[in-house]
Amino acid sequence: MRQVLSISLPSRTLTAIKRKTKIRGFESVSEYVKHLLDLDEDLISEEELWKTVKQARQEYRKDKVIKAKSMAHLL
Repeated sequence: MRQVLSISLPSRTLTAIKRKTKIRGFESVSEYVKHLLDLDEDLISEEELWKTVKQARQEYRKDKVIKAKSMAHLL
């Protein structure tokens, strides 16, 4: 079942959202907002990021890293 969400935004923000909706090829502001929510699902939390950074630091200190001259050497 569909429900309507009403939010209050400054006119400048609404204009920017409508412009971005059109530029990015979405049919409506709703479709654009749904897209942004989907993108948000793919983001990692700050906590997850710090955990990854700490793990990478430990691996680096233990010399468990690949030292490549470029990205091409990793592939």
